[in-house]
Amino acid sequence: MKKLVIALGGNALGDTPEEQLKLVQEAAKSIVDLTEEGYQVVVGHGNGPQVGMINSAMEFAATNGANTPTMPFPECGSMSQGYIGYHLQQSIGNELKRRGMIKDVVALVTEVAVNAEDPAFNNPTKPIGAFYTKEEADQISKERNLQFMEDAGRGYRRVIASPEPQEIMQLNTIKKLIDAGTIVITVGGGGIPVTIEPDGTLRGVAAVIDKDKSTAKLAETIEADMLVILTGVDQVCINFNEPNQKALDTLTLEEIEQYIEEKHFAPGSMLPKIEACVDFLKATPDGKALITSLERAKDALRGETGTLISN
Repeated sequence: MKKLVIALGGNALGDTPEEQLKLVQEAAKSIVDLTEEGYQVVVGHGNGPQVGMINSAMEFAATNGANTPTMPFPECGSMSQGYIGYHLQQSIGNELKRRGMIKDVVALVTEVAVNAEDPAFNNPTKPIGAFYTKEEADQISKERNLQFMEDAGRGYRRVIASPEPQEIMQLNTIKKLIDAGTIVITVGGGGIPVTIEPDGTLRGVAAVIDKDKSTAKLAETIEADMLVILTGVDQVCINFNEPNQKALDTLTLEEIEQYIEEKHFAPGSMLPKIEACVDFLKATPDGKALITSLERAKDALRGETGTLISN
């Protein structure tokens, strides 16, 4: 049975818990479609909007008379991992039952180790939370000493450190669940970032690991046949949003290097997805990577759409 590791974008999960549950129910159909096609599916997901929402809400409550404690950022990340995982676990389970398929599904709270000396801690780049105008972002930055960055033409968002994933701490458990045929939801939000102390203990750190890179690390480590990154477009394009926009059916690593040099992929949008595919393929020469939309995932695996990336 071929193993697929799916990276599901946090921005595809809506702005409220109610909207998210509705959207996740649709996502579950695509995920179960792939299971029904005979693939062993492992799911990772983003959390950029959600962890930003949780962090902002907790900070507001703590500083505006609600008498709640300030919540550290790693705990906010774990909250987002928990509630997104709950929605996915429930929705995939319900869809399996609806189709009469007997299969376990579980969301696993997952920590991912990062290097405490990663230069990313000195150069925050990972967008989280809501979109703001430049004026709103400047005002919040002045009041709360937060950093903001323009995000792929969609507005300004707070940015936080995004260190490289080094090790998935619950890997042995993940492998056992996969071997048992379970659909595993893991490395949620890129995983809760932790550092490993000299005595081996783990310590949470304020960061958000890019979910595509963590999912690529997972795909590499479990020797997946394919990394599937589900996003808001059916195919990767060059000259995106320009009159000469061109959709790509296939990509090689050599072509990717050229397109990156020509700056075809936006840093806060498609570039991390492309880089994650490159990481996976360099570590897994016989593997394939696929970028497509959630709605067309099954069609893309049949070669009808999507961008297939290989060595």
